[in-house]
Amino acid sequence: MNDIEAMKFTLCLPPISANDGNYTGNTYVDTKGWSHVRFLIITGALAAAVGTDAETTAVSIEECDTSGGTYSAVSDAALADAISDSEDDSMFAIDIDLTKSHKRYMQVNTPHAGAGACLLAVVAILSKKDSGPAFGGGASESGLAEKISA
Repeated sequence: MNDIEAMKFTLCLPPISANDGNYTGNTYVDTKGWSHVRFLIITGALAAAVGTDAETTAVSIEECDTSGGTYSAVSDAALADAISDSEDDSMFAIDIDLTKSHKRYMQVNTPHAGAGACLLAVVAILSKKDSGPAFGGGASESGLAEKISA
């Protein structure tokens, strides 16, 4: 199996627009059994800045031992600064080595848009399966609605 066949994708924030507030639908990824996660933050048209908790702070990742517990910041897991309104149609990545001491559940810390419509989506890409049942890489097992190989 090639490396891309051994990845799992989780849609943490479906493509959505927010205007002067928090994005709804933000959720976590369960990292159990994986050695690496990449959070891919994807922007569309931005009429304002996007950040964590407020549009002036860098987008960051947080973690928790349980899916519904209290999340805390992951050290060094933040962009350099907030995403500016001039960064339309861009992708940003935050990579986390799960072999270090990390908690099982992770998510983007409350993404927030400034005043103006801002399109955003977040995908978590899990790779380097380290435990659990064998990973077959099928569409649903990979977190995909459909997967075609040519």
